[in-house]
Amino acid sequence: MINLLSGKIHKARLTECVLHYEGSMAIDLDLLDKAGILPYERILIVNITNGERLETYAIPAARGSRAFILNGAAARRGQVRDVVTVMSFRQFTADEAASHQPRILILDERNEIEQTKGPVP
Repeated sequence: MINLLSGKIHKARLTECVLHYEGSMAIDLDLLDKAGILPYERILIVNITNGERLETYAIPAARGSRAFILNGAAARRGQVRDVVTVMSFRQFTADEAASHQPRILILDERNEIEQTKGPVP
């Protein structure tokens, strides 16, 4: 099996950081769906603003909210308005990997979709 990028949300802006929470990152469910990232799926977050990287899981935020909220200890890895990339990975056989294309969303400064790449859901 080969681990490949399956979904990516690029240039999201953090909308909130909540230290006293049990953990994870809340993301607008519309954006999760469009990126092909499942609620409670493991995600890698790269903070473009400060260079931090962390692994956690995605939890659904309200549809249409455009929310990206770092919760729990992860909240110490960013500040509101930091620019982040969120990625998910899945395992594929060699045959599946040969034709796989990840879903990629590129957001603007309001967390609205500016561009999409890969298969459309």
